[in-house]
Amino acid sequence: MPTPVAAAPASLAVIGDGRLGGVLAAALRAVPGLTVYGPLGRGEEVPAVDIALLCVPDAEISAAARLVRPRAQFVGHVSGATPLDDVDFSLHPLQTFTGAEDPDVFRGIGCAIDGRTDAARARAADLAAALGGRAFVIGDEHRAEYHAAASLASNLLLTVLDATERVATSAGLEPAEARMLLGPLVRQSVANWEEAGARAALTGPIARGDEQTVARQRAAVVARERELGALFDELCASARVLAAWPGSDERVVPAAGAVPAEGVMPAESAVRAESAVSAEGVMPAASAVPVGPAVPTGRASLGEGLRNEAGAA
Repeated sequence: MPTPVAAAPASLAVIGDGRLGGVLAAALRAVPGLTVYGPLGRGEEVPAVDIALLCVPDAEISAAARLVRPRAQFVGHVSGATPLDDVDFSLHPLQTFTGAEDPDVFRGIGCAIDGRTDAARARAADLAAALGGRAFVIGDEHRAEYHAAASLASNLLLTVLDATERVATSAGLEPAEARMLLGPLVRQSVANWEEAGARAALTGPIARGDEQTVARQRAAVVARERELGALFDELCASARVLAAWPGSDERVVPAAGAVPAEGVMPAESAVRAESAVSAEGVMPAASAVPVGPAVPTGRASLGEGLRNEAGAA
């Protein structure tokens, strides 16, 4: 059951009928004591409301805020990256949206909020609670790194998963089959990370120091999907740093040497120098070394120039 807003009765207009605007309006419409208009698209009239919530692209926030300001006591946006220069508060659902989600998609997720005044921030917190979300404050000074973290966790993660699918299909799997078979592995890895952090969750050949297997993997990747070689190398280099002993300040750097003409660094160029001596007394080859460390009345019409689409994270 959605939580009533603290200052009921209240009215709210969702401005923007894109992916997030539609899902958000449906979820808010289920909140007791809250009258919801929208999502309102281009050319639609904006009624006088307590809150105007902008679900428009970041570049359109300033113009949209100026348009609706005479019609609302509070103006907020749902952007994770845009500061509060033109609005009173922000409410950023920490989730990815396609527009097809059920209204209960907000329940239990994080909602980054802030406000230019205590009253504005309280409105953002009330809306987050009404949606069933978990509000936490992110100030303007930390928006960039917060939103970068969200992009790493969602948008950029998908680039790795796309590479995963491509490599799996080169092994003979159909794309849908690859996603079905690898999905449980991805979900368990994320669950382990959520529970204990990345270092404790790391498994596989790099965690074991098995660079021969890593080299064979890389050779297979570039043989079928050559353009993925650089991504594979960067991910392996980061995994080697992650696999260092807890508390270590070691950083792995590539050894000096020529990069192949094709511009892809060989996998063995990132082997750590502290590899143990083998049983035969021969030091394994290593080519990387550690280095130190009152509500107005009237209506307004949305400008035709406003695009009405926005998504979180």
